[in-house]
Amino acid sequence: MSNIDPRELAGRHLLSRRASLGNMAYGLSSVALAGLLDQSQILAEDVEAEGEPIRPKVLAANPNARRASHFLPKAKKVLMIFCSGACSHLDTFDYKPELIKRDGQPLPGGNDLVTFQGKQGNLTRSPWEFKPRGESGKMISSLVDHIGEHADDMAFIHSLTSKTNTHGPGENYMSTGFTLDGFPSIGAWVTYALGSEVDDLPAFVAISDPRGTPQSSVNNWGAGFLPAAFQGTDFNASKPIENLVPPKGVTAQTDLKTRSFLRRLNERHLARFPEDTQLAARISSYELAARMQLSVPEVGDMSTEPEHILKLYGADDPQNTLKASFAKNCILARRLMEKGVRFVQLFNGSYQTGGEGTSNWDGHKQLKNQYSVHGPILDQPVAGLLTDMKQRGLLEDTLVVWTTEFGRMPTFQAGASGRDHNPSGFSAWMMGAGVKAPFEYGATDEFGYRAVENVATVYDFHATILHLLGLHHKRLSFYHNGIERRLTDVHGHVIKDVIAG
Repeated sequence: MSNIDPRELAGRHLLSRRASLGNMAYGLSSVALAGLLDQSQILAEDVEAEGEPIRPKVLAANPNARRASHFLPKAKKVLMIFCSGACSHLDTFDYKPELIKRDGQPLPGGNDLVTFQGKQGNLTRSPWEFKPRGESGKMISSLVDHIGEHADDMAFIHSLTSKTNTHGPGENYMSTGFTLDGFPSIGAWVTYALGSEVDDLPAFVAISDPRGTPQSSVNNWGAGFLPAAFQGTDFNASKPIENLVPPKGVTAQTDLKTRSFLRRLNERHLARFPEDTQLAARISSYELAARMQLSVPEVGDMSTEPEHILKLYGADDPQNTLKASFAKNCILARRLMEKGVRFVQLFNGSYQTGGEGTSNWDGHKQLKNQYSVHGPILDQPVAGLLTDMKQRGLLEDTLVVWTTEFGRMPTFQAGASGRDHNPSGFSAWMMGAGVKAPFEYGATDEFGYRAVENVATVYDFHATILHLLGLHHKRLSFYHNGIERRLTDVHGHVIKDVIAG
């Protein structure tokens, strides 16, 4: 010890002290950072963690006020494209070489199989050829050629299952998480949790097909037991919102003075009865309606769209008026997302009218003839929508999902040329904010009959959508009739594999 230079000791002490202080500072900063991250709830935590219910604080006077997500979101908005009638996965996105190879043969083990409309016939290949798309080589049917061009930007889920093989309950299940009527839709849950990003448009819009509403109608976008303010507003490009234009003889000045007078009366009543939340909500809805008188006609005016955009979507197709009408609905969806609408539900197909398979994807009898009608209506408009959104940068904060209520059988029905209902396996896809692409998750068996790999439920599908929006599906809740209700009921797991990063 005595042979060591005192200056060396002092240097060692200084270095040691500096190191200790540095380590301490690093430790303290780490603690502080962790605290900040924890406050913002953006730590890399277990997405399935249990915890106390999170019930958003909804102001009756302003129910659509913006609310914070539970943790850092990857997406701010959702566009859900819903093909009503159970669009066949085997004729669109789920390629099965063995089904082609064994075309016309019996389904192994299916001799006594009876499904929704009766006994099954033999295995039947798709009438449409599949071909590889993009750099990924994803095999997609020629029925949806244009949509197939976006394969490299998509995450496909090929192992979804449903709880029902009936259309109405199936639509309910996909839209609400329950087969029965009266439960809140996913769009209502999202707007209940997050509110709105825009003041002069609804937070949640349902765009029904030009042919009409889907089978479960308003249940697909209803608020259920949530406050009525969170119900989706139903309108499309050809059917604007009713009663937005003031009656003849009522000037803008008169309208403004009337609304101002009513507002003063309502505010006076609220001051006397602050607990009257129903009145407050009604006032809020009327004020939104007044603002929509200016915003909705503008967002729905297709005359301002340039010719190349109409052509991109197929909205200028004089030979296929249904396709052109649906294309305008797709343009409307893009405009709404561009304006900041939180959740848009875009329907392709309506309630079954006018004979088997003419209004939606319910292809029991003559699948080739029926889908040859429906495919072109869907394909170019949706592909144009995806292209347009990508070019405008909308996919950076918008999650796009495509789905249907359940799948269809790999066999044709006995005595018919179409496929019966199949809840045991079907496909959906995601694209945009927070989505890993190109990617495929799960699989059905060699014939496309049953999900066998990474089997997923609609609850899992919903949980994943909520997660991408920064919401805990197990904690987002609403207390109703003594039950802590949630979108995923008591089920569901986030499909982490489809999430980027």
